[in-house]
Amino acid sequence: MKALSILGTSSNSGKSWLATAFCHLLYRKGLKVAPFKAQNMSNNSYATLGGEEIGRAQAVQAEACGLLPSWQMNPVLLKPSGNAQSQVLLRGRVQQHLSAREYFSKIEDYWQAVELTLQEWGGQWDALVLEGAGSPVELNLMGRDIANLRPIRHLDGRWLLCADIERGGVFAQIVGTWNLLPKDMQDRCLGIVVNKFRGDLSLFSDAEKYLKKYVSAPLLGTLPYRNDLQPEPEDSLSLKLDSGDAEGEVMAWIQLPHLSNSTDAEPWGEDKGVRVKWMQRPSELGDARILVIPGSKDTLSDLQWLQDTGWAEAIVNSSILVIGICGGYQMLGRSLQDTEGVAGLAGQVDGLGCIPMDTIFEEQKLVQQVVVSLLGGDVSWTGYEIHMGRSQQDEEVSHFLEVDGQGEGVELGRFRGTYVHGLFDHPAARLAVTTAAGFSAHVAGERTWQESKSLLYAGMADCLEQHLNLDPVFEYLAIDE
Repeated sequence: MKALSILGTSSNSGKSWLATAFCHLLYRKGLKVAPFKAQNMSNNSYATLGGEEIGRAQAVQAEACGLLPSWQMNPVLLKPSGNAQSQVLLRGRVQQHLSAREYFSKIEDYWQAVELTLQEWGGQWDALVLEGAGSPVELNLMGRDIANLRPIRHLDGRWLLCADIERGGVFAQIVGTWNLLPKDMQDRCLGIVVNKFRGDLSLFSDAEKYLKKYVSAPLLGTLPYRNDLQPEPEDSLSLKLDSGDAEGEVMAWIQLPHLSNSTDAEPWGEDKGVRVKWMQRPSELGDARILVIPGSKDTLSDLQWLQDTGWAEAIVNSSILVIGICGGYQMLGRSLQDTEGVAGLAGQVDGLGCIPMDTIFEEQKLVQQVVVSLLGGDVSWTGYEIHMGRSQQDEEVSHFLEVDGQGEGVELGRFRGTYVHGLFDHPAARLAVTTAAGFSAHVAGERTWQESKSLLYAGMADCLEQHLNLDPVFEYLAIDE
């Protein structure tokens, strides 16, 4: 088995993008290829068919490989929560909440889990496309880093370095990273990719002339920034705060401090007449017609933030359609109780009181894929649930969804709530929401979000072939052109 790793000069340099593009490119070249990230840190997670939880980026990369996502693609997942801790998931299952110091004290145990995963699972592939994390040369972390150099050495793999020219200082990024790498890792490098170039590519055509004075690896090329070829973000640090149709009516999403699964907003980019805006303050609402409270990794803490910032008052007293998803759904209820702090901040608090529901957080986490349809509708799609809360309504409520054939969620006046992520993946669901909110010019796309992503992956692979010299990669992977 071959192993091609994508390392970056920093976080958000484009590692996930490049890994996804290579996954699809190698897949359509006929290789049996799969993604792998030893350790991921992200609150955008995905529920596998087996009920495990992995980083959303690896699920996207699996799709690009024509595969169903599985926990083996991301054996260690850290989900940051409150109190400077992270929820640790091993092999797709929740273990415990740990501080960074506690996690690093157990790092060899987690590395053994990574090794065992590669031993049991990795050998069935022609190639793995590995994604690194952050920078591979954080000097204070290199000795305990299991996401970057260690997997490459273990697999005797090769790697590419991705640098972000959009940030500026791209030569310093590359040269600095290169000179901090051990010699054996420099020798494994197949080349450098400059990412996110905006403007005239010919103005950067002599970049290799300058780089080769300091770096022995070749420059494989420069990728232009393509706004039409952007898959869903890895985490909230990459959040597009204003997207969709710039001339459309506004759909507001609250940018919670512990925001999770922000990808629920992505399908709206397929449509006309809707502008998605992420907001931190209620004063930004303006003429928004829909307000979404998204998922949260620390629901009680984020609920307190809604109270402190004035969002709670705005939600209760406004006249617009309000939709709560997962943690946002729980906040719309009457009360939330987390005695042991299993989901973040411990305690019992009053909810917003918009729907007659009480939630108790329990140690066991529900992670499952579900078949979703609008109540009484004739189309269905796949969504997923990831939550630790159990909600109970003690009054008769109306549902607006069916999940696996059963009524789900709450519809009460202008408030709606659901545990389903992927709520907006079907155009019929998006159209139903804007119709209820009185949007006048919304035109839903014709494709499902899954169909649109398939076209996206093909475009990303085309971009690689158009702009990069891929000979070193194809030679290593024994691909004949």
